Amino acid sequence: MAKKDEVKINKVKESEKKIEKKKLEKPEKKTVKPETKPKKTPLAKAGKRSKKAIAKIKEKEIKQQRKTLAPPEQSKKKVITVKNLLKAHSKSYRQALKEIDRQKYYDLSEAIGMIKKLSNVKFDASLEIHINLGINPKQADQNIRGSVIMPEGIGKKVKVAVLANEKLTKDLKAAGADICDEGDLLTAISKAKLDFDVLVSTPEQMVKLGRYAKVLGPKGLMPSPKSGTVTVDPVKIVKEIKSGRIEFRNDSYGILHLLIGKKSFKASDLLANARALLKAVSQARPSTIKTTYIKSIYLSSTMSPSVKVDVANALKF
Repeated sequence: MAKKDEVKINKVKESEKKIEKKKLEKPEKKTVKPETKPKKTPLAKAGKRSKKAIAKIKEKEIKQQRKTLAPPEQSKKKVITVKNLLKAHSKSYRQALKEIDRQKYYDLSEAIGMIKKLSNVKFDASLEIHINLGINPKQADQNIRGSVIMPEGIGKKVKVAVLANEKLTKDLKAAGADICDEGDLLTAISKAKLDFDVLVSTPEQMVKLGRYAKVLGPKGLMPSPKSGTVTVDPVKIVKEIKSGRIEFRNDSYGILHLLIGKKSFKASDLLANARALLKAVSQARPSTIKTTYIKSIYLSSTMSPSVKVDVANALKF
């Protein structure tokens, strides 16, 4: 072997020995996991604060500890029973309730006579009819809305506002319209001063009411072709409203709550109003409903218990 090769081999061996010595001299590095710092409590975060602020923080911490340690409290809600409900009513209401057979379905005329007899208030009480419909109010095509002329009136003064051409002002006032001036009416609506019960409009003037939909809509005062308050002949509609024409519309539970007259009305007049209303409601039945349309009917007066009505007999026109 040549001397040059021997020298090269010796140099490599020496370098290898030096590397091994260095490895032995250097200690092995141990991987130390960083210590997790404890979360600062509200008191630690408080820092330099007033004594009152620190005292409040301490109170909050004590309350939280009590909540975690304390057992869950039992609900203290009162159980709703018939006895509890009756206790909330007056003696006259409870006495009137005893005279009603809760299991019986009364004839419509008999129910009207019963309600007139049970109403013991000192003023002229209103008689109401409540119709539970078998509809789904969440579906737009099943919502019921319409109008009917009560043959004997409802015994209530209705304030009517009309938005129409100025040429019809005289005729509208003669028909009984309370507000006809366009400028005054629009300014009142813009300020949400809705001092009327019904708003009638012609199709041409409906454009002006579009911007006030959020004001009129929630109050149920927005004119609509379905209810007949958007019409080409507003004079005729005003006369009908003043003579006893009412609108009906179901609530969010699919129930109609409507006035049929006053206690001072004759029983025959109340019966005529109730039959006219039930006929209009039955004719407004949507075609999409395949089940029972009118599920139940109840009659009541101001501050009196309700009476069940025989639906099958009431719908015989």
